[in-house]
Amino acid sequence: MPEDICVVGSLAVDTIETPSGRADDVLGGSCAYFAVAASFFAPVNLVGVVGSDFPDSERRFLETCGINLQGMTTVEGSTFRWTGRYHEDMNVRDTLDLQLNVFGDFQPHIPEDYRDSSFVFLANIQPSLQSDVLSQLAAPSLIGADTMDHWIAQNREELIGLLSDIQLLSINDAEAMQLSGCTNVVAAAREILAMGPETVLIKRGEYGVIQFAADDVFAVPAFPLEHVKDPTGAGDCFAGGLFGSLAAAGEVNRKTLRRAIVHGSVLASFAVEDFSLNRLKALDREQIDGRFSQFMALTDFHS
Repeated sequence: MPEDICVVGSLAVDTIETPSGRADDVLGGSCAYFAVAASFFAPVNLVGVVGSDFPDSERRFLETCGINLQGMTTVEGSTFRWTGRYHEDMNVRDTLDLQLNVFGDFQPHIPEDYRDSSFVFLANIQPSLQSDVLSQLAAPSLIGADTMDHWIAQNREELIGLLSDIQLLSINDAEAMQLSGCTNVVAAAREILAMGPETVLIKRGEYGVIQFAADDVFAVPAFPLEHVKDPTGAGDCFAGGLFGSLAAAGEVNRKTLRRAIVHGSVLASFAVEDFSLNRLKALDREQIDGRFSQFMALTDFHS
């Protein structure tokens, strides 16, 4: 039986513009992307905050995914809002507007029913809040975290303190080099491993992901897609698919981790095919398994 996953992070209402079009007032936030991706594999306990304007339709969608919303607090006011525009090179984006709103005062409270969760993911929030979450949990078997350039620059010491308490860090290549001070991804990963985590996953967008551990390196490409509509949340969907797969396996070892990395890459590949979580809303496990098989064939060099 799959283990429970507890995820703590942001819930947002986004407005997104890409070369493929525009989507106004759609579901966003690291917690939402992670939770929906993970829910295809395992039960998810979500912790986040929304305003009184959070769409009822999106709340119902999260519930239909089987996500436990006991830890989703509604506060009078406006939900965190982000407006962004992507360039033709969708690795580059501009933030046009950012309103923290009720998220600016977010103090995560872990419901009693969540505190025994075996798998915990600290999505992209302030490192001090991530550490506070850990103090509220019993004894999780796997703790993962994500971060961003802002926290690396403004809250470096807090972040480094957190790294000694987690097993897995998910981070993109630019952030890895910023955190480590290295200009080479491999050297950056070695520096970060020395800070505490047992595994570092370096996301490289359209070039895939590389997993580093003390005695192991594993790399997978991104699934080849002809059209990418919206890359928002792809990294969070990757982490959600990864953790969901590990929770379904019930253990973390070399084999289950590598399989989970591919599952994460598959979920990310679906997410970018439409705006927000629209593609995942129409997704089922059969499609996931089919693309997983395609991914296996893509990387098979024995046959």
